[in-house]
Amino acid sequence: MSELRFRDLHSADEFRQVMDLEARVWGFTDLNDMVTLPVFTITVKRGAILIGAYDETDRMVGFVYSIVGMKPGQVLQWSHMLGVLPEYRNSGLGRALKLAQRDRALAQGYELIEWTYDPLQAMNAHLNFTKLGVVAEEYHRNVYGESTSVLHKGTPTDRLVAQWWIARPHVARRLTPGELIPVTTNEIAEAAPINTTHPAQAWLANTDIYLARDDRRLTLEIPMGFTDMQREAPALALEWRMQTREIFETYFRRGYRVVDFYLDRPHHRGRYLLAKKDA
Repeated sequence: MSELRFRDLHSADEFRQVMDLEARVWGFTDLNDMVTLPVFTITVKRGAILIGAYDETDRMVGFVYSIVGMKPGQVLQWSHMLGVLPEYRNSGLGRALKLAQRDRALAQGYELIEWTYDPLQAMNAHLNFTKLGVVAEEYHRNVYGESTSVLHKGTPTDRLVAQWWIARPHVARRLTPGELIPVTTNEIAEAAPINTTHPAQAWLANTDIYLARDDRRLTLEIPMGFTDMQREAPALALEWRMQTREIFETYFRRGYRVVDFYLDRPHHRGRYLLAKKDA
């Protein structure tokens, strides 16, 4: 990643730059899907965190945005958007923006940042669990309704809620330079599989799904490239959405949560690690 500068955003001109980036990153065709200038203005004045990343030409190439949120017994930052230009994907910029967001939140006294993400996006799961140390125990159906984004079109916008406990030791360990702690192969090998898969032409499909497992740790396999699958194999993408919806909802009801993720790049797939909350 080339040298970039991060800065907190406060002006109308900066908010317009963020809106331009929204359109370019997500490909929105409907203004209703976007955060607009008035919303940025009022939320930033009342505690929202909005950080832009700029290259050497002072061009905005990424941003992260969170607002003040509440749930029973907990004040938090709700992270609504993290976006980087296509040429900066897989460069480490997304993680760097999240770390900057964490620094701001810690300075303001927060302990928790939450956000939603598509559980079938393997690269996002890799960032969230492996690199940042989130956990997840909430699944919500079709959160944003039908989206005009080219990244989301084709299936219901089901989402996991990522819980990032930014002051806890397990998160600090994940973020220590040189101390990336991926899921070990032993943990994956010893956990009971929730599903088995097989290649379906160019894609991965489920062969069997097991909804009555009671092991301490479980794994759930998902394909990489879900955005492309939605475009090129929409029926299979919808099948994955409905099957993983049932899996997450079933096991969350039974006291499991997602604690980690293993990205298997050579085989173009990933595996969630679920654990019983009382284990």
